[in-house]
Amino acid sequence: MENCSPYNSKKLTKTLLPILLLLLLLCTISQAQGNTNSNYIKSKCNITTYPSLCLNTLLPYASYVQTNPIKLCDTALDIAIDSAKNTSHMISELGKNKGITKYEAAAIKDCIGDLKDAVYELKETLGAMNHLNDTDKDFQWDNAKTYASAVISDANSCLDGFSDRKVHPDVKAKISDAISYVTKLASNALAFINHLY
Repeated sequence: MENCSPYNSKKLTKTLLPILLLLLLLCTISQAQGNTNSNYIKSKCNITTYPSLCLNTLLPYASYVQTNPIKLCDTALDIAIDSAKNTSHMISELGKNKGITKYEAAAIKDCIGDLKDAVYELKETLGAMNHLNDTDKDFQWDNAKTYASAVISDANSCLDGFSDRKVHPDVKAKISDAISYVTKLASNALAFINHLY
């Protein structure tokens, strides 16, 4: 009976109340920080050509990016690299299908080469971004922009290879959609890079 006394209840309340208030405060701060990070990405995605794609691909990384523009660029580039690699693999698998024409095989081969170049250039863009604190910051920034722009050119070269050849419409559509996705991701990353300084 002694444990249920009003004295023990008051003592317990005095002990638990500050703990509960501290937990509530920490949750509120954490939620506010999460909103700040998400709002940062939302505002930055507005400068891109493809804001909806930007939001869909980058909002999951809000807690990592926080409000850091370099992390935002690097994350956008990492996503573009993964997409280019996946697209290259998908196109390579299409090239293994029996029944593809010699025109399709040639276009696929050229496109895979273009995508390998795109992955290389995306990685070079990341490399240049990692040197923005060096004494030649402007040179590195220009390199990052040049490499990111070249990715878009490579993707367009891939698509051009399919428009000039006799390719089954389904194959062309599948490749066009995948390449378009890579191009849009690279374009968004380039927009972030262009607006760094």
